[in-house]
Amino acid sequence: MHRGRFLTGSATTILATSSSNLLGYSSAKSQNTVTEGKHIQKSTGQGNHRAARQMEAAFRTALVKGEVGIMERKRIPSFKQALDDFLSWSAHEHQSHPETHRRYRVSSVALLRHFKDTPLDKITPEHVERFKAARSAENKTVRAGRNKRKQISKRLRPATVNRELACLKAVFNYAIKSDIPLRNPASRVKFLKEQNEQTRVLTYDEQESYLKAATPRLRDVATLMLETGMRPEEVFRIRRENVFLASGYLFNPYGKTKAARRQIALTGAAKEVLIRRINGAEPYLFPCETNPTRPVPKVNNAHDRAVRDAKVAPFRLYDLRHTWATRAARSGIDLVQWQPCWAIPESKWCSDTLTRLSSIRHKPCNA
Repeated sequence: MHRGRFLTGSATTILATSSSNLLGYSSAKSQNTVTEGKHIQKSTGQGNHRAARQMEAAFRTALVKGEVGIMERKRIPSFKQALDDFLSWSAHEHQSHPETHRRYRVSSVALLRHFKDTPLDKITPEHVERFKAARSAENKTVRAGRNKRKQISKRLRPATVNRELACLKAVFNYAIKSDIPLRNPASRVKFLKEQNEQTRVLTYDEQESYLKAATPRLRDVATLMLETGMRPEEVFRIRRENVFLASGYLFNPYGKTKAARRQIALTGAAKEVLIRRINGAEPYLFPCETNPTRPVPKVNNAHDRAVRDAKVAPFRLYDLRHTWATRAARSGIDLVQWQPCWAIPESKWCSDTLTRLSSIRHKPCNA
């Protein structure tokens, strides 16, 4: 590295040449670009040469240590550290939408297994493409005992891989917002094409067989979904203070969208479930078995067993909401008037939605 040179005048300038991986300043007055192997020029703001030399020495030391650049340069974290930071932020940011944070946590497992402690700036779009290809070739896993999982013959759905890519993109965006000098490699990787035409509407015979095979808790969850059109997580989070049996409704304070905050009318069957559950000591009507102060996170395993034991064609738990909506549309209700009951934002309650629901109304019941 050359010796520093000093400009005459009211302010003295540090000027040095980088011979290694040092950061460069393009001018004395402004700090513009980061380049390697170029001149470093920065005004000291000092008129005294001795004071300027002292500042120069301190600045050279900082450059060698990689502590400064165009700005005070932040250390590039490993993927594991960046993921931990992101999940900590997400837990606080998405308190009102816990499913969003849960989805990030689930997606993070495969991401951490693949990228491990790789520094963020070493992860390229090519690495992300390799992750996408590797995950697309993997099979699904199911629970096989306490803290154990086993693979099954079915491949991972494209939607699963896409949620993981979305999580990866969010991790990088969070790091970039923290002023870490990075480009987001996930932003240049295309998502997989998803097969979204998977909605199932149950017949009444299928519903009867399914409810008979279900556990008591799953039966109550399913009944509330079929009777009210609530989303699964909305049912899980029902609290005693939000149930108004005398007035014939329950209140859902928040959910997937702003429109999810609503009053939900109760049928006789829905009231029976709530009356049976509201007398418990826990704050939630469907408490978690391991921590009663929290709602049950999911009932997927019980649902899968009930579908298998009932010997009905496979369907998702969420399809019970679609079943409710389809039956409501076929009953001849005023679709526009019922928009709040569907918990769909007005911006999405467009003519296409109404056309689709209207077409359902005219299909035969076994369609």
